[in-house]
Amino acid sequence: MKKFKAAVIGCGKISERHLDAIVALDTVDLVAVCDVKADRAQKTAEKYSVKAYSDYIELFESEQLDAVHICLPHYLHTVVAQKAFCYGINVLCEKPMSIKYEDAVKTVEAAKAKELQYGVIFQCRYNTPSQLVKSRIIDGRLGKVLCARTTLTWSRSDDYYSESDWKGTWDKEGGGVIIDQAIHSLDLANWFIGSTPTEIQSSLHNRNHKIMVVEDSAEGLIKYENGALLSFFAMNNYFINEPIEIRLYCENGTAKLSYTEAEIAYNDGSKETETNKPQKIVSYQGGKEYWGLQHAVQIDNFYKALLGAEELGISGEEALKIQKIVCSIYENNDCEIKPN
Repeated sequence: MKKFKAAVIGCGKISERHLDAIVALDTVDLVAVCDVKADRAQKTAEKYSVKAYSDYIELFESEQLDAVHICLPHYLHTVVAQKAFCYGINVLCEKPMSIKYEDAVKTVEAAKAKELQYGVIFQCRYNTPSQLVKSRIIDGRLGKVLCARTTLTWSRSDDYYSESDWKGTWDKEGGGVIIDQAIHSLDLANWFIGSTPTEIQSSLHNRNHKIMVVEDSAEGLIKYENGALLSFFAMNNYFINEPIEIRLYCENGTAKLSYTEAEIAYNDGSKETETNKPQKIVSYQGGKEYWGLQHAVQIDNFYKALLGAEELGISGEEALKIQKIVCSIYENNDCEIKPN
């Protein structure tokens, strides 16, 4: 069996979800890590017994990589992905694809031109509650989604933003609560609806943060080609990180779910429930609870797609759908807060 040579660029907290999954897969050899902070790269390299780089171009030129995992600040996602494609390297990138929709489109086109795989991490689709709800929409038991809503109430203090040199900025993060926190629940709702948005209305505010200039509160409405409506509310001024909530009103019943559980109530009086089950590839320790357990499932799918054994589950082309929605939320905002 072919073993792919892989590296991870960006050694922040989320990188461990990728690193642990890579070393657990029989089809992949982790050969290097890279971070502009050389001490962090070296510390990570020692932990995983691989080479350390502080320059990703040097990494590309020194290692014959089959794949690279991008775990960098948002504004660097498409920059590094496009450079990787120039070296013939497949890419799996953390969300979001980019901070600008046109850059995301160009990156998808670059991957296609080189006939390379380009995957984008939206691991919450692989949560077992999400999988159950999606399957019941597809098989017709729930039927078409008529109306949906998403709610996110989390906590991000000014201290959280002051500890980062890129979060809370338009030019590096691309926004606030929408592009960084609510993107996962919006992606799930959009995935469940399975139609094309025709109109996006939004109102964005910075209600309680002094350190950053992006939005900490957002609400709006998305109208779809198939007639469905999606209402959303997100804010990170709460005292704690409450479970997100997605509610779906469908032809044959209703569904309520978070990242960890789902309850479906059918019109005939029957019910189905599901709690999030860990995957069998690796046992994740630590990390933020809402990251969930399913990074490894999506990473395994990525390498099976490289082998030709499976279709890539969340390609760059698929991820363009939520990228366009997120960018449209910012563009159509009717309040005073705007990207630079």
